[in-house]
Amino acid sequence: MTTTMSTYTSYLSVNRDMKASLNRVASQGAVSTETKYYEDNIGKVKSVDDLLGNYRLYSYAMKAYGLEDMTYAKAFMKKVLESDLSDSSSFANSLSDTRYAKFAAAFNFGTTTETAQTSVQEDNLTTAYKDSFDQEQTDIKAANATYASGIDSITSVDDLLSNSDLRTYVLTAYGIDPTTTSNTYLKQVLTSDLSDSDSFANQTVTTDDDGNKDNRFLQLAEAFNFNTDGSVNGSIQTDDQKALTQDSYVYNKSTYPSDLAAEANQDYYERKISTITNVDDLVADSHLLAYVKTAFGISTEFPSTVKAILTSDPDDSNSAAAIMGYSDVPSYFNFQSDGTLADGDSVQDATQLADTNSAYKTAFQENETSDIDDAVSNYETRIKTVTSLDDFLTSNAKDDVDGNDKMTEIWDVALRAYGIDPDEVSTNQLRKILTSDTTDSKSYANKSGDERFVNLANAFNFDSDGKLEEPILAQSQSVTENYVSEYETQKTKYLTGTAKKTAQTAAETEATYFQTQMQTITTAKQFLSDSRLVDFVLTAKGIDPKSVKSDDLKKMFSSDLSDPNSFVNQQSDTTYAEIVSSFNFDKDGNITEDAIGSAQQRGEVLQTVNNYYQQSLEEQEGDTNEGVRLALYFQRMAPDITSAYQILGDTALFSFFTTSYNLSSYISNMDVDKQADLVNKYIDISKLSDPDYVEKMEKRFTALYDSANKTTTSAAETILSGSSSISSDTLLAVAQLSSK
Repeated sequence: MTTTMSTYTSYLSVNRDMKASLNRVASQGAVSTETKYYEDNIGKVKSVDDLLGNYRLYSYAMKAYGLEDMTYAKAFMKKVLESDLSDSSSFANSLSDTRYAKFAAAFNFGTTTETAQTSVQEDNLTTAYKDSFDQEQTDIKAANATYASGIDSITSVDDLLSNSDLRTYVLTAYGIDPTTTSNTYLKQVLTSDLSDSDSFANQTVTTDDDGNKDNRFLQLAEAFNFNTDGSVNGSIQTDDQKALTQDSYVYNKSTYPSDLAAEANQDYYERKISTITNVDDLVADSHLLAYVKTAFGISTEFPSTVKAILTSDPDDSNSAAAIMGYSDVPSYFNFQSDGTLADGDSVQDATQLADTNSAYKTAFQENETSDIDDAVSNYETRIKTVTSLDDFLTSNAKDDVDGNDKMTEIWDVALRAYGIDPDEVSTNQLRKILTSDTTDSKSYANKSGDERFVNLANAFNFDSDGKLEEPILAQSQSVTENYVSEYETQKTKYLTGTAKKTAQTAAETEATYFQTQMQTITTAKQFLSDSRLVDFVLTAKGIDPKSVKSDDLKKMFSSDLSDPNSFVNQQSDTTYAEIVSSFNFDKDGNITEDAIGSAQQRGEVLQTVNNYYQQSLEEQEGDTNEGVRLALYFQRMAPDITSAYQILGDTALFSFFTTSYNLSSYISNMDVDKQADLVNKYIDISKLSDPDYVEKMEKRFTALYDSANKTTTSAAETILSGSSSISSDTLLAVAQLSSK
């Protein structure tokens, strides 16, 4: 057939309004039918075999990425699709033809992204865990200050018991549960005559079979100066009583060895030890007992054992202390063998007390520096082994001495991070929390109205069945990784040597920021407010961030992707719609699980469809004029060309090159490096991202094409379908050299 228009004119008629040209192709019966089938069914694909087993889906995708001639090679393409693109040596990445890596990147088969926690979720949790200890000290100090300012206003036992804040504080200080103890009982304790051994408070003291003495209520009574009628003569507490109460509060509220706890414990010990007259009084006081055990590294659980150590003869090598390895401990105390003190003796003299405090401080500081770090390290190690909710809930349990399940560090870290007491929630309740979809207002965590539960659920990635799932992020991890790869390519292409290394380092810094921050983004507004993230995304897609208005971006991200008339879908460049659809936002800018696909994410589906339209357009134009097809193909590929070897290794690009410069196709028989030199002589590769430069090349090509070809017999069909005029030697050499 004779050409009725010049190739350049035909090319312009298509390219002048590319969106209209693509819409025309999209509306064609066969294209529309195949596209609808693809869009309706790609979401059902769960594996590579599913895709390869559905010829309509598979062939559609292959054509979209210019691999139609390889549709028959299913075994080969399976290896491509299963490649880990983060591994530079993976199968797809090792191929010189970058179309295969792009095809693999369009699907989510290469790596699994199901994880109990992302690195950001884990960091947020462990940071919250560490911060909780600082907050604990702040809260304890505030409670002590409030108590100090309020207790002096109390004039009777009824005043104290009717003040819920002071009552709770006092009972907590002495290890008594405020919710299970009645005021009637407490009133009898507080108004007891402590000099009467038969008084109510004195009768509350009990001792178990292991020698553990429970004298909490007696200590409570000793902390106040109530008369038997509940009144107060003078001060309700002396300075010592108030200080001991505050120290006891710190002791019972502290969950780790903080500086505050160390100071309070030492103050309590110094105030209380001088009142001790026999060893039974010391071991009966849990606070004093803990201090002594910490100072001297005594590991026993039994007060009777500590008593035996403290009453041992320091000079007896067969004493209990010596046998158990604590032979030096008795010398810090002045107890006689029966546990009493000789006349004139105190439990400790000044030197003994100072040495005990020094030993305590050393031992305490060792615990202080290691306990939190050890717990975090243990958590970080063990959370990586969690493969399901059942695993999380059961594999970390151990039996205590009574055979009951006891939560260990992984539980303590996870729950404490969000202010949840392990005793506050049952395992069944935890299961409901952790399987909650926090994007669903009717989920268990959201309906609880407890922000702590919502935060805990958001910290993990369990589905409704307790299986690991891909995190519900603003952008799926595989998509984020693709953006990183594209960004680094954009920032380093055309560069060599030191300049390339410098650019690569800078790109990696931005990539790390992007990957980290994208895991924290929950709305489109958040994303758009971070210019660093926005610039990264636009740059990755080859768009100059300075060329895009912020208001336009806001309109794009608030567009309804399903509405062809929405703002983003009306843009002449479909890349913007692909960008918006690559995020898991709904039209209101909130994260939605509905946007997350399986084999392909929403944005990847749109990109595949757009590619299919482009391939179909080029194919149809080639049926009429092969030159138009080659021109359209070169225009599409030009921005991604970074070396002469890419042109030499692509039959269509090679044909465009030889035609543009009136070169014989027989140059393919030359040494491949000489061919590359020839390409670089005629084409400035670094300018192929410049539309003006590409347009000049298009004009040159179409003019020379019309001069060299008098008919429109479609050789392009042969070129683009894989039949090559390039020698096999050249293709092999390009494959070996293109990565250099």
